[in-house]
Amino acid sequence: MINRTVKGVEEALEGVTSDMTFMVGGFGLSGIPENSIAQLVKTGAKNLTCISNNAGVDDFGLGLLLQGKQIKKMISSYVGENDEFERQMLSGELEVDLIPQGTLAERCRAAQAGIPAFFTPAGYGTEVAEGKEVRDFNGKPHILERAFKADFAFVKAWKGDEAGNLIFKGTARNFNPVMAGAATITVAEVEELVPAGQLDPNEIHIPGIFVKRIFQGAKYEKRIEQRTVRTRD
Repeated sequence: MINRTVKGVEEALEGVTSDMTFMVGGFGLSGIPENSIAQLVKTGAKNLTCISNNAGVDDFGLGLLLQGKQIKKMISSYVGENDEFERQMLSGELEVDLIPQGTLAERCRAAQAGIPAFFTPAGYGTEVAEGKEVRDFNGKPHILERAFKADFAFVKAWKGDEAGNLIFKGTARNFNPVMAGAATITVAEVEELVPAGQLDPNEIHIPGIFVKRIFQGAKYEKRIEQRTVRTRD
């Protein structure tokens, strides 16, 4: 049986250098690879291009990399709750590609599936379509979008096994599954790591063939961006 486990986050991120392109799973602060992001900060890698739905908040998630000016370009669909992200974008310090959310997800999934490009109607007639090939399908214009190319994909799962099989839980099943296997090296951090064979095959969302390195993460904060509760009567 193939064993894809590594000792910890330091070994999982071996080979990370400046000027690389990363995919980072999660939606807001839900399902983000907290341990991998913290280690990326420690590496001091600069001039990074990050593909992620958004960039966390000012003091957590990818916001930590923005604080250290480690990211030169964000490819996202949402600026979100991150004031520093907004400030750097508006000041011109940070290059930003804002992409329709479905297109962002599909460009990841296309890379995962080995599909070089696809046509979508999303973004036609807007700045998103500038410089892109347009074709008509069933009387409706579509624009050509290309699959992403990334050096590393960092994803977070609820449970995984030593062979790299992954199970996601709740809202963490967002961009994580489509990013797994969509880069040269996929690093998966999990809340619980079990021996191969202990996961129910019917419950596995991503097979281990898409994962190169897997480790059990620690001390997950699982922050909530905007906590809303109703007052008790």
